[in-house]
Amino acid sequence: MKHRWAAPFVVLALGALMPAVAVAQGNVNPFPDHERSPGFELGQNFPNPFNPATTIPFTIGDPPTCTDPGREYRVTLRIYNVLAQLVAVPILQGGDESIGQPVVNLSLHCGSYTAYWSGNYLSTSMQVPAGVYLYSIEVDGKSVVKKMIMSK
Repeated sequence: MKHRWAAPFVVLALGALMPAVAVAQGNVNPFPDHERSPGFELGQNFPNPFNPATTIPFTIGDPPTCTDPGREYRVTLRIYNVLAQLVAVPILQGGDESIGQPVVNLSLHCGSYTAYWSGNYLSTSMQVPAGVYLYSIEVDGKSVVKKMIMSK
């Protein structure tokens, strides 16, 4: 029973140490609102903390000056608990392509999008418990992870 709580404490401890490391490396803002990777950007969910639902913004390509507007990107967005177990797959909410589809291997063009998560476990009507969750976006094999908090 003791070991069940070890993982959340490790995640919280690493999160507490992260600002000190980032500041020591010269990063002015250790917790930016947007995590940038070549070709895409993952925004912070809002509201955060949330109850029961949240929205996750993300950007594919470099709008509005897309260098290759006809290119399609393969996009997957997933939500995990702190034990790295899949909890949910958000639904595409913003953008004009594939609205209402789960964000799993979607082909999206350059642009800004939002995904919606109801706070339910996978495709059930059961709410997930309060706590820290991680959301990960993968675009053409590259990924970025951020954390969010569900409060009750």
